[in-house]
Amino acid sequence: MRRTTPPRPLDAEALFPGLDAHRRTTTRLHPRPGKPSVADSSVGGPLLWPADEPWPVCTEPHRRSSGERPADIRRRRRILAQAWARTPRPGERPGPTDEEREILDSLRRGRHAPWLTDTDPIPMIGLTQLYRRDIPDLTAGPADRDLLQVFWCPFDRHGPTGYGMSLQLRWRDAGTVTQVLDPQPEPEVVGSDVYVPEPCVLHPEQVVEHQYSDLLPEPLRDAIDEWDTEDFVYQTDLSIAPGWKAGGYASWHVTDPARTECGECRQPMEMLLAIASYEWDGAESSWTPLEDLPLVGTDGIKTPTEVAVGRWGTGYLFVCPADPAHPHRISVQ
Repeated sequence: MRRTTPPRPLDAEALFPGLDAHRRTTTRLHPRPGKPSVADSSVGGPLLWPADEPWPVCTEPHRRSSGERPADIRRRRRILAQAWARTPRPGERPGPTDEEREILDSLRRGRHAPWLTDTDPIPMIGLTQLYRRDIPDLTAGPADRDLLQVFWCPFDRHGPTGYGMSLQLRWRDAGTVTQVLDPQPEPEVVGSDVYVPEPCVLHPEQVVEHQYSDLLPEPLRDAIDEWDTEDFVYQTDLSIAPGWKAGGYASWHVTDPARTECGECRQPMEMLLAIASYEWDGAESSWTPLEDLPLVGTDGIKTPTEVAVGRWGTGYLFVCPADPAHPHRISVQ
């Protein structure tokens, strides 16, 4: 089923003359649970990965022997989904049965891989793959590569703080893959269930966005600050789409806008991908797709991928437009 973003409640460019110079398109990915194949753009689906190519691994030092087993996470999700979907019999309470609760209690964190040392290579998790043919705003990357694949380490033990994410990006020519790796590796344990995406098919939709207000020229910024009302807010209703998306603008609602220059060549970086914990804000927002409005309030409707970034925020992934091989950057908002 397609997903359709409602028209913006007001015409931002009519309200704020000059804003049209700060317009971009973005492709909302609209991931929803499904059964994608290697030939599909997806979140959490199988990847078009060559059988003779090494799978990406994490070798950065961090504890990797303790956590949750991916199979346990998936089983827990299945049990809970079935339990809350059931209509309870008279006299029964909604939710898991006593038998199911016993199973859930057994699916605990633990030292499930005691043989792993802190530097043993562990398979990274295939987070998403995006085909250019499906995603109009997937404009970054080498011109001769039509497929982007993103991996992440399932432990937030990276970077200068020791609590950051580690991602790898691979661009490839899909037509050169003749034999696909099957089965595809996954780690013995993960640091958190939020690193294990549910398989989701995508329903790409291109929409228009406008720059984050603090990054607009001062006259526009002042006009927006004076205009914001109780009914509509530029930042949440007229500016930047929430949820998973490719291209467009990043929101800076947690931190001040940060410099996103390439560390190698000092070129301004492009926003490649938004990895979102929620598909929209609040119980419902002006960005909620029309097809999802009847389902608002349904368990899991806003979190189809089961992925979370930071404290249930959004990770904005930036890449260098001059050279895709230059290190990427990510900002969690």
